[in-house]
Amino acid sequence: MKEKISDGVFAAVLTLFILSCSVTLTLAFRPLYYYDIGHLHIPETSGYGVEEIRANYDALIDYNLSPTAGELVFPTFPMSREAGIHFAEVRGIFQGFLWMLAATAVCAAAGMWYKCRRKRYGCLLAAGILTPCLLLAAGGMLLIGWDRAFILFHELVFQNDYWLFDPVTDPVITILPDTFFLHCAVMILALAGAGACACLALYRHLQKKAEASGRAERFQRKP
Repeated sequence: MKEKISDGVFAAVLTLFILSCSVTLTLAFRPLYYYDIGHLHIPETSGYGVEEIRANYDALIDYNLSPTAGELVFPTFPMSREAGIHFAEVRGIFQGFLWMLAATAVCAAAGMWYKCRRKRYGCLLAAGILTPCLLLAAGGMLLIGWDRAFILFHELVFQNDYWLFDPVTDPVITILPDTFFLHCAVMILALAGAGACACLALYRHLQKKAEASGRAERFQRKP
């Protein structure tokens, strides 16, 4: 009974590790945005040059990733008080994912060591199944349309309407098109899916190795 409980707990830890890692990697993967600058014609729609766009975007990402960041200051963009509050709330969410990543990484490493010593790998199978279930639940939001899902997400997560930016007072919104966030969502889902596949592949490999080892031990014990 205790082993089944620990399998379930470890599977949940692995799932949280995969999700937090996927979110953090997507946030830190700046080439996705750099590609979208040209792909989504951001200079043409915003009226700003590529270098200025990249500099202000980099400032935003640095702010979200740094655990010791002070107040957000864009290199060339003004920012309203409401936008500053919203970005602080967003940073809090991303910092939560960073802390979750660190905590689950340590727990996952310790749990994997423990499970390998006991040759119990069912938690990997469970994590490989649980993660896609959560992804399907999240991906199901896209069925209502990305625009609606994007609005619904903000309405559920934030307790104010500070995420509704005025391009005049907060021009940063002109360099952050909704389609870019769609690409981020797709990347998160893809990375999490890859993590689930890795769990299933590792489970299969370790299970076969354990079965082969068991057969060898039984063969050696035969008179």
